[in-house]
Amino acid sequence: MAALWTCSLLLSACLLWPACLALTPPAELPQPHNLPPSLGFNSSEGSLSVDLPMALRVFSVDYHHVQAPFEIVLWIMLASLAKLGFHWSGRVPAVVPESCLLIMVGLLVGGVIYGVRHSAPPTLSADAFFLFLLPPIVLDAGYFLPGKLFFENLGTILWYAVLGTLWNVLGIGLSLYGVCLLAPSSLGDISLLHCLLFGSLIAAVDPVSVLSVFQEMHVNDQLHILVFGESLLNDAVTVVLYKLFESFLRLPSVSGLDVLLGGCRVLVVGLGGLFVGFFFGLVAALTSRFTYRAQVIAPLFVFLYSYLSYLTSEMLHLSGIMAIMTCAVTMKQYVEANVTERSKTSIQYFLKMWSSVSETLIFIFLGVSTIQDVHMWSWPFVCSTLLLCLIWRATGVLLLTAVVNTLRRNTVTFRDQFIIAYGGLRGAICFSLVFLIDDFPKKRLFITTTIVVILFTVFVQGMTIKPLVELLDVKRKKRALPTVSEEIHSRLIDHLLAGIEDVVGYWGQHYWKDKFEQFNKKYLRRFLIREDHQTPSSILRVYQELERRDQRGDEEAPPLVDLRSQSRPLLPEEMDSIRRILSRNLQNFNNKTPAYSRHTLHQEATMDGTRKPLYRHQSLGERSTCNTQGEDGEFRDSRRVRSGLSRSHTVCSMSPRPAPQDSPVPAATSPTRGLLDPESSAARKEQVSLRQQAPAGRTPKKQLSFVLESEKQQ
Repeated sequence: MAALWTCSLLLSACLLWPACLALTPPAELPQPHNLPPSLGFNSSEGSLSVDLPMALRVFSVDYHHVQAPFEIVLWIMLASLAKLGFHWSGRVPAVVPESCLLIMVGLLVGGVIYGVRHSAPPTLSADAFFLFLLPPIVLDAGYFLPGKLFFENLGTILWYAVLGTLWNVLGIGLSLYGVCLLAPSSLGDISLLHCLLFGSLIAAVDPVSVLSVFQEMHVNDQLHILVFGESLLNDAVTVVLYKLFESFLRLPSVSGLDVLLGGCRVLVVGLGGLFVGFFFGLVAALTSRFTYRAQVIAPLFVFLYSYLSYLTSEMLHLSGIMAIMTCAVTMKQYVEANVTERSKTSIQYFLKMWSSVSETLIFIFLGVSTIQDVHMWSWPFVCSTLLLCLIWRATGVLLLTAVVNTLRRNTVTFRDQFIIAYGGLRGAICFSLVFLIDDFPKKRLFITTTIVVILFTVFVQGMTIKPLVELLDVKRKKRALPTVSEEIHSRLIDHLLAGIEDVVGYWGQHYWKDKFEQFNKKYLRRFLIREDHQTPSSILRVYQELERRDQRGDEEAPPLVDLRSQSRPLLPEEMDSIRRILSRNLQNFNNKTPAYSRHTLHQEATMDGTRKPLYRHQSLGERSTCNTQGEDGEFRDSRRVRSGLSRSHTVCSMSPRPAPQDSPVPAATSPTRGLLDPESSAARKEQVSLRQQAPAGRTPKKQLSFVLESEKQQ
């Protein structure tokens, strides 16, 4: 552990050294003097075109030639070592989320750089964040998105992401404008559009922070998909609203037509990104069909087409987040059916590594960029923003859930609602958007308030949400992978529900899901998947998928906890208390429950008179019997039985037979007579009374009798 932190400090020093070198302007660098005239020297103009040394240099340093890649590698190395040290820090991961520790490392590095250089450390630009760091995270989330859960809860996710985001943006923006009107001396120069612009960026729930916190808690699948899906689509909505309000600010005046066109623009941006991602996803699936002769480059198309969909959407001013997520969801099942197992493993680990490095760099730079000279403080504005973010999100979740629960079969419980409202963590998205605001007098105040909200949500809410989940006893995720039987039964239920919806004429989600599966099987899979990889049975595909997941292991499953390491030896008084409780409960159970054995179970039922011989009523033929001896297994009248045996008229009944030597009971009449003769009830009562007079130490032996019904008279 100490070695890891030592390496981190050395890397920080390496980062400071290039920064100090970068402070020296090129004009101050030593220049060669008294160079002889040569081909590279123009004597008429008096300028040097090519620098030629006086003598051959044995050793030289040219940092500016490798400055950019060198510093990038150092930052990635620092972030990776910090992440590695976090996981080797004992019990710290159980208390502090990984994002909090990475931000603290960034704050430390930023403070050291600021102390050495006496100037602000390098900040994470918005272009670097949106073009290089955010796409790998969204791609990883979309590619490994649980499709069934996501589409089953798609209506609720859209309800939270669209209406919930509008609720938060308008609520926070209008409330902050009211706060500015109440403090005209310090906040009077902030307009309504500036408040709405700030509300649109501060309402962005960061999927990076949400994923880093919720993956460590291992909450149930429904809660995880609701929070993650809402945060992912929330970003697309907030970015669109941010650009819309930014366009309004650049207009001389905003009319009703501009507002109407702005609403149309929101729809165009969202749906345009959706169609761009769907198109590139189908192209990626079609390309993977022809990679069987060059499987080495098959994983490359997954990354290229996904990133190309994001860049194309950004070029057309559409939603890049929607595009790359739709592309990943679309191409996954077809790409995995075309590539080999090694290619699937390469795609999985490269996506995980890429997204993990991006998340680590984002949190590191978030801490580094906090050390700035541009801060402006205002107690009313900062405290009001922090309080309004909590109030408007909580009220929005409660109101929207109350409406959506009337339409859901599996309602969202109050505990889950609390976690959804409390899990609205802010992160690098709002931090990057706030630096894109055009310069105006209160921009520094917006930056300071955004940093405070991010640090509060990540540190306070991120560190307390796990104890709250345990305190509220929120349902956790299943540890074991689903078996083939569970998957088959789940699909059987889906088919039954789709059939029921089709019969009653209700077009629900199961109906449309079944129609899409038929269209996918009939057209898309035949066109996008190679013929030799077309599995004839869906059960076989389920089995292959489960086997694949079992082989590579479920890395996202919660770690198994060794209960022995957390247990302690019981005290003597605790052992005595356990013994008393067990003995008292067992005694009460024995007193309340009669004891049965194989000898007395049928006898007691016969003594009560509730047991009757089983027979099947038939109008044809007579009944013949055979008695089976309990000990020697001899059959009487077996010849007569075989001649009248019928497959469909054989009924077996168990009745106790008294011991022939010890019991004084005379031979009873035949069971056939007992069934047909009305006087048999009196004979049975007499047998019961004689049986009660038998010695208590002897248990009557059982007699197995077959009541045979034949169609012919014997």
